[in-house]
Amino acid sequence: MSFNVIDNVKKIRNEVPETVSLICVSKTKPNELIMEAYNAGEREFGENKVQELTEKYETLPKDIKWHFIGHLQRNKVKYIVGKLHLLHSLDGVKLLHELEKRYGKEELELNTLIQVNVGEEESKTGLHKNEVNDFIKEVEKCSHVKVKGIMAIIPKGTEEQCRSYFKEMKEMYENLKKMDYNNVSMEILSMGMSGDYKIAIDEGSNMVRVGTGVFGNRVYK
Repeated sequence: MSFNVIDNVKKIRNEVPETVSLICVSKTKPNELIMEAYNAGEREFGENKVQELTEKYETLPKDIKWHFIGHLQRNKVKYIVGKLHLLHSLDGVKLLHELEKRYGKEELELNTLIQVNVGEEESKTGLHKNEVNDFIKEVEKCSHVKVKGIMAIIPKGTEEQCRSYFKEMKEMYENLKKMDYNNVSMEILSMGMSGDYKIAIDEGSNMVRVGTGVFGNRVYK
């Protein structure tokens, strides 16, 4: 098992340009496998459950940058304060206000990405495209939550369909980049996962989230 993770990391690193951040999605994976990727040079890991993230945060090396990529419930916010490098799934005003309150209490800042439900799928969280501008107005009122870009999990489909969603996200990203907002800077376009990260990079992604490609298939309890 050991050499698989190392080989996988090497293979992906050969395919991901230096200008693109690689997040190793370590959800459900044991610390031993995370340490194999760590020893291969990786420092950015993604989790989608608060309890799992906090346990790993306590036990794994302190120079790991933790990304939270799942839907974050408001009642769990208090557990992640000060532990995240980046929250990928900012997806509503109530969550924004809770984050602002909790981070404000500790006088800390949180870097976030707005999650866009680009396929407008009912099964996925995230803002619809037409909600993003109003949401940004709410972000501008905050002083502890900073938006650094946008993120999407696109619908499954053909390569052509994937490209069209990625293109749509890139266009939105470029349009937002031209605006002068308070607390909002468009630095990160996070899109692309194990099955489609090469296409996403082709279409302008500068951050990809790869789980299976690094760690192999997930085993859910």
